[in-house]
Amino acid sequence: MAKELAKQYDPKNVEDRIYDFWLNGKYFHAKVEEGKPTYTIVIPPPNITGQLHMGHALDNTLQDILIRWRRMQGYDTLWLPGTDHASIATEAKIVEAMKAEGITKDDIGREAFLERAWKWKEQYGGRIIQQLKKMGSSCDWDRERFTLDEGCNKAVLEVFCRLYEKGLIYRGERIINWCPKCLTSISDAEVEYEDQAGHFWHLRYPFKDGSGYLELATTRPETLLGDTAVAVNPEDERYKDVIGKTVILPIVHREIPVVADDYVEMDFGTGVVKITPAHDPNDFEVGLRHNLPVINVMTDDAKITGDYPAYAGMDRYEARKAIVRDLEAEGALVRIEDYSHNVGTCYRCHTTVEPRVSKQWFVKMEPLAKPAIECVKSGKTKFVPERFEKTYFHWMENIKDWCISRQLWWGHRIPAYYCEDCGEVTVAKTAPSCCPKCGGKVEQDPDTLDTWFSSALWPFSTLGWPDETPELKHYFPTNTLVTGYDIIFFWVARMIFSSCEQMGREPFGTVFIHGIVRDALGRKMSKSLGNGIDPLEIIDKYGADALRFTLATGNSPGNDMRFSDEKVGASRNFANKLWNASRFILMNIGDDEIEQTLPSELALEDKWVLSLYNDLVKEVTDNLEKFELGIAVQKLYDFIWDIFCDWYIELAKIRLQAGGEEADNAKRVLVYVMTGILKLLHPFMPFITEEIWQTLPHEGESIMISAWPVYDSALSFPKEETEMERIMTAIRAIRNRRAEMNVAPSKKAKVYIATAYTDTFGKAGIFMQRLASASGFEVGESFDIEGSVSIVTADAKIYIPMGDLVDFEAEKARLSKELEAVKKDLEFVNNKLSNENFVAKAPEAVVNAQREAAAKYAEKIALLEDSIAKLG
Repeated sequence: MAKELAKQYDPKNVEDRIYDFWLNGKYFHAKVEEGKPTYTIVIPPPNITGQLHMGHALDNTLQDILIRWRRMQGYDTLWLPGTDHASIATEAKIVEAMKAEGITKDDIGREAFLERAWKWKEQYGGRIIQQLKKMGSSCDWDRERFTLDEGCNKAVLEVFCRLYEKGLIYRGERIINWCPKCLTSISDAEVEYEDQAGHFWHLRYPFKDGSGYLELATTRPETLLGDTAVAVNPEDERYKDVIGKTVILPIVHREIPVVADDYVEMDFGTGVVKITPAHDPNDFEVGLRHNLPVINVMTDDAKITGDYPAYAGMDRYEARKAIVRDLEAEGALVRIEDYSHNVGTCYRCHTTVEPRVSKQWFVKMEPLAKPAIECVKSGKTKFVPERFEKTYFHWMENIKDWCISRQLWWGHRIPAYYCEDCGEVTVAKTAPSCCPKCGGKVEQDPDTLDTWFSSALWPFSTLGWPDETPELKHYFPTNTLVTGYDIIFFWVARMIFSSCEQMGREPFGTVFIHGIVRDALGRKMSKSLGNGIDPLEIIDKYGADALRFTLATGNSPGNDMRFSDEKVGASRNFANKLWNASRFILMNIGDDEIEQTLPSELALEDKWVLSLYNDLVKEVTDNLEKFELGIAVQKLYDFIWDIFCDWYIELAKIRLQAGGEEADNAKRVLVYVMTGILKLLHPFMPFITEEIWQTLPHEGESIMISAWPVYDSALSFPKEETEMERIMTAIRAIRNRRAEMNVAPSKKAKVYIATAYTDTFGKAGIFMQRLASASGFEVGESFDIEGSVSIVTADAKIYIPMGDLVDFEAEKARLSKELEAVKKDLEFVNNKLSNENFVAKAPEAVVNAQREAAAKYAEKIALLEDSIAKLG
């Protein structure tokens, strides 16, 4: 490691070298140390298709801050990393690559496709891990996991079989969300709703007996092909007489019944609705209650089936237009009304999802949700901020059964086997050689499980479950989950109910929710807006520490944050400030052996800075305990920049230049405080703090395994804090007044301080000389200084003789010269205004501008004349 600091801090020369030093030292590796308190975080596994974006950068910065802090506090810390196999996204990438070669999945078959998928994972899957390392993430890379690895697969099979045996996993025909582009079912949590402009098509369904018709409206006329009933509310007096009658389905001319069902809202539209059990979740439930046929009218890719030759092969939207034309031609279309409504889309490809009846595997959610709700209500798992518990409860209390089967090949294959002879279904962790019922040949279900099924087991499957491993015993339950508010449904809720069911307890004690990173204008980063920011480019330009510091600054649990280049630039400037302060200390230490303890004799300014540093230790630690990372980092910034660099170092220079024992004491305090603030700052800016720490006198191998500072009541000096604040306030006031008067710092002036706190200000003479340009200094209870500038603070009245600040003759000459110039300007403007032609012909705005200029010149002349008169 470096033993001296370069003139300028260059992250490119530091960060990779430091990270290799940490890796070689095995400082990230958890050792399963019995008797030590544990602190565990499991990383939200990024998709293997992913590249590092600002969301990842924020999420992992927050986790790394917490893990580095707890590691320094002496906890046996484990930050367990890994990646997600991301079924839909990964399969889509591979299918796209194959398409470029002119081949499909079916052309090469399942095994060859999976070979390609694993090769793709080996080639690209580790990319985001390397990018996380560039951020400084101190994960235990020796324990890196993958949601499709052998251990996770073992856990998935165990959970599936257990839930199936308990009747909590079942296979059945239900209405599901189908993505016609990804060609798979997706769960309710994977559907994103967006407002879309559409229409209400008002239609007539005639009665079979010719007695009239029923009018209803639909937003999806193409599903009319699958209508198997029309429904009204049983309490609706308008339709009591038509319940049980038969209507003729327009253009299809199928006879369908009129049924009565409470689902129908009497005051919405005409109070009549078409029932299409195969293509609407509510209609499906009505169909079950009334034993209605279920007619699927669309193929997997949302084209009309061959059962309807006039529309067969048409895309659903193309068919919509053709069907509306035919309805109009038949006289069944009454009118078209504009209508805006919420439409479900696939969270991956944003295609409008198609509700359809399909035989799928489901998890029965109600029995699993109850203990998961109680887990949070009882406080075993807490949300930070607490308001997100409402989001969690709303989702869990209204949860529907979870469709877990996906029509994909990349993923955990469902461990269900079907007998080709007798139809027996066998669910088992290992494939049966034959049907246990009849001995016939069995074939495995071709579907895979929803990616979130394996992710839901992440907090315990990654620690070795279902085996009783030392890691599982030692590190479970984990302590903190750090994640965005957008995946509370997808992931957080599923981990909680899975852990409650399989482990009998909570998966983590705290869910620390953060917001999203927006651009400088507050917009969400997106490809369409072109406002995405690549964290790696920021790191290349400013360094990882500057990026991390920016992401932590202003961070508030659960709230979004704005990101800009200017903010990262400010963070880099802060790093430079710290670097320069460290170089100053090292320069003054030289080759001296500096004791790493404080001197027994402390000066006023020493006690002041140590007391404030001591308060900082307590406050930053308290903030981290409360997940107030943004507040903690702001306090560090203020102390380091203002208190330590701008004040204490300047105060210490007086004794350093004087030499002797006082200089040695100042050096020891400088090293003590700098070492402490490096430790406090380390979780936020790990690279620069390690580099500087290695050059200072220290014990141990690395700052990241050094002891976290603790509050020390012996370093609390409230009296000295007050005294120094009074002195500093006076110095600031003098500096400000001199700046207002444009007096150069080199111009010395005597300072008189009238105060009741003569003891305090009696200690300030040397500070006033060095920091307030005082040529002399007197303190008393009162003064009467003629011809002086007076400055008032809460604790003192300060007098500075005017003659010391100003050379009267030189100043009078300067002001007289300026007065003559302004008089000439006024004369020029007055000549214009006295010209009748100018006033009459010039635009009114121009004339008014000249009059305003004349008034300002006159005002300035009066001020200058007054200033000259005061000089005598």
